[in-house]
Amino acid sequence: MAINLREHFVKYEALVQMTDAVFDRVKTEFPKEVFCREKCSDCCYAIFDLTLIEALYLKDRFLKKFSGKAKNDLIEIADKTDRVLARMKRDAFMEVKAGANELDIVGKMSMERVRCPLLGENNLCLMYESRPITCRVYGIPTSTAGTSHICGRTNFKQGEPYPTLNMDKIYTQLQLLSAQLVKDIGSKNIRMHEMLIPVSMALVTDFNEDYLGVKKDG
Repeated sequence: MAINLREHFVKYEALVQMTDAVFDRVKTEFPKEVFCREKCSDCCYAIFDLTLIEALYLKDRFLKKFSGKAKNDLIEIADKTDRVLARMKRDAFMEVKAGANELDIVGKMSMERVRCPLLGENNLCLMYESRPITCRVYGIPTSTAGTSHICGRTNFKQGEPYPTLNMDKIYTQLQLLSAQLVKDIGSKNIRMHEMLIPVSMALVTDFNEDYLGVKKDG
């Protein structure tokens, strides 16, 4: 990933800091309700995708932190995880194609559990400092498309009013950051910012100029 994305990563980190501040505020106001603590890995089994800017950032930090055998071992784990997710998504697609209700299938997928390739043997995240936004806010009330979500291990009670992070607004900001990145690097894939990439795929993918659709000099 030779393309310089530092300016874009700085903007992404600003969004991360904002969401961290929201999490810290909720945790301070509701210390008994927020369960998040070391080695609580519930969110590390949740299935979710990254936007392009998140995937590029995670891969950049991954390559800076790991090398040699450690890197190769994690990529091998990520590859196996990605194959599992690909099969699950293919099966879900086939169910919808066969007539199943799409919302029911989405709900079913949200209940599936797959271990994150970055979850270490000691039940600690191997890239905690660079973890995606979804991981950072998992333990507080959030909403997506008008539907509220809470971690099953928290003490928040469904139906009661709590400060809730609107993830639609966060996703919009991530999409805008991704779109600006695609524009600035001159990618021929003008809709690349719409991509959603699992953590496992982000780790195994070589985000080189060919992948990003950037025309090489000469």
